[in-house]
Amino acid sequence: MAADELIALYSPDGVEVGSTTRARMRAEGLWHAATAIMVRSTDGRRVYVHRRSPLKDVFPGLRDCGVGGVVDAGEDPAAGAERELAEELGITGAPLTFLYRFVFDQPPVRCHNFVYETAWDGPIVHQPEEIVSGGWMDLDELAAQLRDPGTDFVPDGRAIALEWLSRYYD
Repeated sequence: MAADELIALYSPDGVEVGSTTRARMRAEGLWHAATAIMVRSTDGRRVYVHRRSPLKDVFPGLRDCGVGGVVDAGEDPAAGAERELAEELGITGAPLTFLYRFVFDQPPVRCHNFVYETAWDGPIVHQPEEIVSGGWMDLDELAAQLRDPGTDFVPDGRAIALEWLSRYYD
């Protein structure tokens, strides 16, 4: 997650228009794309929730129920989702299902999120630069915590997950 890493630059209407550095995107609040993968247990009753590293460049130290990250320059979002899932949780070979695209526009974060879901009961290995802890949470408990604005979930992840819950689990 280097500041000079090249990431895909998007237009406000969701078209990839070039690339820029991560540092410039963050500093100027530029439109970009990211992946968000909801990892649920194979019985569908639980979701993996993690705490972000305090060193993250945005929303450090908060909890999230989706893993993922910024789409690299020239990278297909599906490939980015597979890469992020492997990097952050050590999950490989789990089939990803694309669900929807979610626009989050609360400057300085302006992002087109490609939302995926996978089912997994295997081992999870955190990438320490990204995640400090995590565990499984029942869907009902997750929904209650996400609906409570006083809980410490990242704003974009909260919005994405509430949309996910309303589409697939409410």
